[in-house]
Amino acid sequence: MTAPDAPNQGPRDHAPRVVSMGCRLNTYEGEVMRAHARDAGLSNAIIVNTCAVTKEAERQGLQTLRKLRRENPGAHIVATGCAVQLDPARYAAMPEVDRVLGNEHKMKAESFHAEPAEKVLVSDIMTVRETAEHLVEGFDGRTRAFVQVQQGCDHRCTFCIIPFARGNNRSVPMGRIVQEVRGLVQGGYQEIVITGVDITGYGGDLPGTPSLGQMARRLLMAVPELKRLRLSSLDPAEADEDLFQLIADEPRLMPHFHISAQAGDDMILKRMKRRHSRADIISFCERVRALRPDAVFGADLIAGFPTEDETMFENSLALVDDAGLTLLHVFPYSIRQGTPAARMPQVNGVVIKERAARLRAKGMDAFTRRLAAYVGKSVSVLMEKDGRGHSEHYLPVNIADAAPGSMLTARIVSTTETALVGVI
Repeated sequence: MTAPDAPNQGPRDHAPRVVSMGCRLNTYEGEVMRAHARDAGLSNAIIVNTCAVTKEAERQGLQTLRKLRRENPGAHIVATGCAVQLDPARYAAMPEVDRVLGNEHKMKAESFHAEPAEKVLVSDIMTVRETAEHLVEGFDGRTRAFVQVQQGCDHRCTFCIIPFARGNNRSVPMGRIVQEVRGLVQGGYQEIVITGVDITGYGGDLPGTPSLGQMARRLLMAVPELKRLRLSSLDPAEADEDLFQLIADEPRLMPHFHISAQAGDDMILKRMKRRHSRADIISFCERVRALRPDAVFGADLIAGFPTEDETMFENSLALVDDAGLTLLHVFPYSIRQGTPAARMPQVNGVVIKERAARLRAKGMDAFTRRLAAYVGKSVSVLMEKDGRGHSEHYLPVNIADAAPGSMLTARIVSTTETALVGVI
C-alpha cells in the first residue's frame, strides 16, 4: 500500500477535471489523463480515478461518481482506476458514467477521443509488459511534483488486491525519468516525489537491472538544480546498498522514509506473506538513523488482520516505539474478495475498529512528541497553499502570509495539534 493523498480536483469550468482518489500514483496518472482529454477536445469532462485498496475506498469512489453527476448533469463522466479495473461491469452499469477505462487504457491518448468506439475499454492488466512513458508538465494546484518510476507489483501479499488491478512490475527507463524530472524542475518545481506501486522493486525488468538507489543517484547527478527528492513507500526487504549510500551522502534526498511495514508481529507478517520480519523493520530504521541521525520514519500498518490476537496486536503497537515511527497510516483490515486473507479466520469488526483507534492514538502521541522536539529549531519549508507547507522531514508547517511554491527557512516557535508553527 502506498500512503494516501488528498483528492486532486481541477477548476470547475469546461476544462477537463480530474478527481484522483487514493495513492500518489493516481495523482500522477490524473495529470496524464487531464492532458489526454484536453488534447482530444473532451472539454466538459470529469475523470474519476478510483481506488480499491479497501472496501471504504471503493464506496467513496461510487459515492463520488453519483455526487458529481448530480452536480454536473451535462458533464461527460469517465470512470477509471483500480476499482474499475477489478469490476468494470459494475461501473459500466452506472447511469452516472459515460465511459469506463481500465488501468492500461486510461494512459493512452486514443482512449479519450470525443467519439469513442466503445463505452468500455478494459483489458487483462496481467498481460501488460511495459509501462507507458509520459512527460507530465505540471500538477494542478500543487507545489511538489510526482514522477512515476514503475508500475505494478510482482509480490502477492495475502491481503492485497492491487497487483490484480495494476499488473506485474514494469519500470520506466532511467533516461526517461531524468527527462521528465528535468522538465518539471525547469517548470519551477523544487521537490520531486518518486512514486509507483512498489518503488523498491524498480529496475528488475530493465536491462542491467538497475536498482532504486542507482536510479535515484543518476537522477540527482543529471538534474543538479533539483533541490529536493523524496521517496514514497519503501519495502524494507528490498532496500539496496546504493540506496543506503545515497541516504548517507546526498542531502537533497529528503530524510523522511515511509515504510511498507503492515504489521509488527512476525506470525502476522508471515501470514501476510511479507518479505520482512519485525526485526528487519527495526534494523532498517536503525541503519538509516545511523547514516542520517535526523531521519524521520512513517509506516503503513494494518489493524485486525485475520487471526490477529491481542498479543500480536500489542507487538504492532510496540513497533511504533521500537522502530521510532512518527507518521502512521493506519488501515483497518478490509476483506478483498479473491485474496488468500479473505479465506482466513476473521477478526470481529468492532475489535478491528478499536485496534485501529489505538494504533492511531499511539501514532498521534509519537507525532506530537516529534513536533515538540522542533520548537526553537530552524527548518527548510516548501510552501503549498493557505500558509501551509512541509519541512524536509515531511512535517507540516504553518507560516503566515508565505507564498505558495516558495522555499523558506523558518524558525519554529510553537506547535498546534497537527503542525509546526514557524516564522521567517
